[in-house]
Amino acid sequence: MPSLAAADLHDAHPDEPCGTAVLLLAGSSGRIETERADLLARHGARVRAIRWFGGVGQRPAPHEVPIELFIEHLDLLRRESDRVAIFGTSFGAEAALVTASVHPTDVAIAAAPSSVVWSGLGDDGWSSHWTLDGIPLPAVPFDSSWEPDTHPPAYRSLYESSIEQHPDLAAAAAIRAEDIVGQLVLIAGGDDQVWPSVAFAERVAVRRTAAGLDTVVVTHPTAGHRLTLPGETAVVGGRAMARGGSAAADADLGALAWPEIVRSLGLR
Repeated sequence: MPSLAAADLHDAHPDEPCGTAVLLLAGSSGRIETERADLLARHGARVRAIRWFGGVGQRPAPHEVPIELFIEHLDLLRRESDRVAIFGTSFGAEAALVTASVHPTDVAIAAAPSSVVWSGLGDDGWSSHWTLDGIPLPAVPFDSSWEPDTHPPAYRSLYESSIEQHPDLAAAAAIRAEDIVGQLVLIAGGDDQVWPSVAFAERVAVRRTAAGLDTVVVTHPTAGHRLTLPGETAVVGGRAMARGGSAAADADLGALAWPEIVRSLGLR
């Protein structure tokens, strides 16, 4: 059994399995995606949704989180399924892409993805979101001169200026999407005010195209950072920040993405 407390995971089992197991990751909220897990299970997937920071015995923040945590759960899921997938949102999408780039995964789905590894703040200062073999992965530092000009703050310009300010570090921190061996689905909203997820998705797709690999990219011009799939309720609350989009546009993006999610996961 993996080193997670029962309170930090949610297992959803289908009545009629489709043969795919999914590791489901939320973003910086730190929550467990129980509703999405149950939705996917109703369509045939075996799903494990986990809390990957802030839980019992876990890193207190998205800072130097071991990628081995996700690999461990994928390996456990593979024992009981024909195919394994990792599905993450925001920081969870970053985790999903990094994990799939270093560990064989049949499908990776990244909603509001990043194309690079970002820094996180811990007790010892700023460092990478992720470690592998105990070593922090190269990460983009933040523009220390940035200040928000909206309330609540829209962080999109922070992420854009940080990459512009640190081009060499951004190149070193680029997620090696060309090493993802399975199917890849990227989902992004054009009005994402947290970070420029459409531009990030396009950069990931460019790397894969250069390697002769296909990528499915689903976008909607007025959707924001959050994705609402058919059958889900819109998420509200969380840290005060501008996320862009609207309930209707975020649901429209979910409706566009759903057929690709069904296809890639082999759902019923």
